[in-house]
Amino acid sequence: MPVVDEENKLVGIVTVDDVIDVIKDEAAEDLLRLAGVSGDERIATPAVESLRKRFPWLAINLATAFLAAWVVSLFESTISRVTALAVFMPIVAGMGGNAATQTLTVVVRALALGELSWNSARKALMKETAVGVGNGVALGIIAATVAWGTKHDPILGLLLGTAMVVNLFTAAVAGTLVPLGMRALKIDPALASTVFITTFTDVVGFASFLGLAQIFLPYLVKVQ
Repeated sequence: MPVVDEENKLVGIVTVDDVIDVIKDEAAEDLLRLAGVSGDERIATPAVESLRKRFPWLAINLATAFLAAWVVSLFESTISRVTALAVFMPIVAGMGGNAATQTLTVVVRALALGELSWNSARKALMKETAVGVGNGVALGIIAATVAWGTKHDPILGLLLGTAMVVNLFTAAVAGTLVPLGMRALKIDPALASTVFITTFTDVVGFASFLGLAQIFLPYLVKVQ
């Protein structure tokens, strides 16, 4: 691509290699930001500098982790009566977090390429919700079967499968709307979204699974 001055005189060119280098740099920056790492950090960056850049987001993540822990603490008596709940809790939260990361990656890329805006968000939200619920049903059936087979309690399996559907639905919604909200607030969605989405999936995952367990506690096998 030629570069000209105000008098249309050729002053240089932009080669394909230059464009490819920019694309690579932008992709690498988005990848780092999705992990909560500054886009200009490199493997040779001094440890003190890396610490300064990473600590704030990890501190925020710690605060949100305490929020999830507080939700779990509300159901301590339920967990003490059915200890198998503690075994399967990380599955619900972990699957929600992974599903949210998948959605977030697709949405952030679409935002970066100009393929997604608030005007087209409804279609994207419906698509991601359908994917989330579909994965939730499929994975929920598998998880429910394993829980039933290992703990010999069909109700426990049903609760685990239902919580999986609820949390993967939440992951799809949060993974779509949170980065859009961040963009609207002029905050880099690749940098800030991960922490908040993880909070959503952890809190909703624990609350749905343990809340259902508390409701159906009389029907659960107490000795696990």
